Amino acid sequence: MAMNALAATTRNFRQASRILGLDSRIEKSLLIPFREIKVECTIPKDDGTLVSYVGFRVQHDNARGPMKGGIRYHPEVDPDEVNALAQLMTWKTAVADIPYGGAKGGIGCTPKELSKSELERLTRVFTQKIHDLIGVNVDVPAPDMGTNAQTMAWILDEYSKFHGHSLAVVTGKPLDLGGSLGREAATGRGVVYATEALLAEHGKSIKGLTFAIQGFGNVGSWAARLIHERGGKVVAVSDITGAVTNPSGIDIPNLVNHKEATGSLINFDGGVSMDQDEVLISECDVLIPCALGGVLNRENAGKVRAKFIVEAANHPTDPEADEILAKKGVIVLPDIYANSGGVTVSYFEWVQNIQGFMWEEEKVNKELHRYMTKAFRNIKNMCQTHNCNLRMGAFTLGVNRVARATILRGWEA
Repeated sequence: MAMNALAATTRNFRQASRILGLDSRIEKSLLIPFREIKVECTIPKDDGTLVSYVGFRVQHDNARGPMKGGIRYHPEVDPDEVNALAQLMTWKTAVADIPYGGAKGGIGCTPKELSKSELERLTRVFTQKIHDLIGVNVDVPAPDMGTNAQTMAWILDEYSKFHGHSLAVVTGKPLDLGGSLGREAATGRGVVYATEALLAEHGKSIKGLTFAIQGFGNVGSWAARLIHERGGKVVAVSDITGAVTNPSGIDIPNLVNHKEATGSLINFDGGVSMDQDEVLISECDVLIPCALGGVLNRENAGKVRAKFIVEAANHPTDPEADEILAKKGVIVLPDIYANSGGVTVSYFEWVQNIQGFMWEEEKVNKELHRYMTKAFRNIKNMCQTHNCNLRMGAFTLGVNRVARATILRGWEA
């Protein structure tokens, strides 16, 4: 799976580069990460024994601005996958037209096996090791799998011991420490804005269409809530705990309450439970994978019944599935556009911190809508210019912006 992420991203990049007619030297230069950092993080556990973890950060490209990307705490922190995700962030920020490059990082650990104070010590040691390699105008981390607003607060505090108070060094912070309103729902809300832009192109709207949502964490639950509010019918939902279906539409606010109360989707009385894998191939107009990569592959792509797929997860569709879906006439809205709401609102948070002036939530959502709509129009223009699908439209848009910035800055000098 991990190699898959890097192989798929690199393959998409090379294809975009061919379509754009990029010089092979600049192509090579754009693929190689700017810097890869690997550090030892040794902390005392609560019982006093010492334990060591490996922390890292891949900084892919900074031609368009400071590097931006998440920090994940996960046992399988694979260098190839992190490389792919850092590269993906470079194209994603360029597609969204926000002034950043791409980065990604993390620590190979199992967060649920660590106490809160152990996680704090680990985060602080990691920050001590990389503090001179991140910064407001250098590299701005954010939360990812296994990290959250509290993790960002610790990084901010530790970083500030070395560099003075600098709120804008991380995004996804708690509201009390310079976090932005609307950040929590941003990725899910961006997915919905992206879906609206795609459907409008086909003379449709969310109201009255049916939706299947795979993954009911932050992104999936917010997307489901907002689709439900707009009169869309969510007919199937799954997560790691189970899956529920109701052809006449699931009552999403009730399902959210049920999951908060019980911690799972099973035994929900507003629908029938179903096999988790069936959600991907259930009868619906729009399928939204919001969980892991590689869930649509050559085994199941032929059975997909949706007309539209909106990639809220990172690389949920592998390249083989892409080809099968294209033959079936299924329209895929690519991850580097569909899930860019999170990094866009992270950018708004950074801007607010730098200005020392915070926005109302209404302004955050309005600006997000403007960015998502504009990006969709730009992607469609690339599709028409190069006669390609939406994924290549997005990749050519992003790669072209980074290549132009690189050349303008004088990369050969």
